[in-house]
Amino acid sequence: MTSTSSLPGTIVAGAARTAAPPVRLGSRTGTPPAAIPFARVARTELRKMFDTRSGFWLMASIALTALLATGAVIAFAPDRALTYSTFATAFGFPMAVVLPIIALLSVTGEWSQRSGLSTFTIVPHRGRVLLAKGLVSVAVGIVSMLLACVIGAAGNLVGTAIAGVDTVWDVSMGDLADIILANVLGLVLGFMLGVLLRSSAGAIVAYFVYSLVLPPLAGLLAASQGWFHDLQPWVDFNYAQSALFDGSLSTAQWEHLAVTAALWLVAPLVVGVRVVMRSEVQ
Repeated sequence: MTSTSSLPGTIVAGAARTAAPPVRLGSRTGTPPAAIPFARVARTELRKMFDTRSGFWLMASIALTALLATGAVIAFAPDRALTYSTFATAFGFPMAVVLPIIALLSVTGEWSQRSGLSTFTIVPHRGRVLLAKGLVSVAVGIVSMLLACVIGAAGNLVGTAIAGVDTVWDVSMGDLADIILANVLGLVLGFMLGVLLRSSAGAIVAYFVYSLVLPPLAGLLAASQGWFHDLQPWVDFNYAQSALFDGSLSTAQWEHLAVTAALWLVAPLVVGVRVVMRSEVQ
């Protein structure tokens, strides 16, 4: 009786000793799953920029505003003003407004739509997510500016043909590169505000305060105070950035741009990234 009653326990104990080790969820070999490729993270972030209805129309507004600006120049500009620089100025302003908002919303959407918890759970290294968002935003900005340049060129051809005047190409490739760089820097500024504030409303308000309120105040201070007149190129990023729209920069202007970009873009972005890496996501 004793040997019979202990038999089941012996079998169970033996089975426990020979049982296979626990297998990690999602892996049949027991090895840790491979990290998600960065290219896939970037594609996901690009798709997320178009997923929502507001995101789709915000992206579509890039082409729409370029078309509207080009059409307005053709319809209302005098014949002597039908030059490519006029079209570039017309589509450059809406691009300077829309692109930074797209960049900051790509970041703040994780907090405003409460999707950050799932995003950072799937990709625990938050730096990879932020890097993907930044690179995708810059890529979208460059492609958008190139599209706007093509639309402006088509408008220049159509407008001069309708008016019966010569087609004037008074913007060089170097000037176009400077204009694209200026808009990309504005986009990076919006991205920085999104990372630093992580609030859509707060980041948008901060951007418009920076772009619409600070420049006239800085100009007034530079005009009335001699000490700030000499200091402005070294501390006013908007002032240094605007030189890109005026043509080729001198060596001193490139130095001003580098110093102000470090103050207004790099330093706040580093602080924002550190906060994101350490903050609790809900």
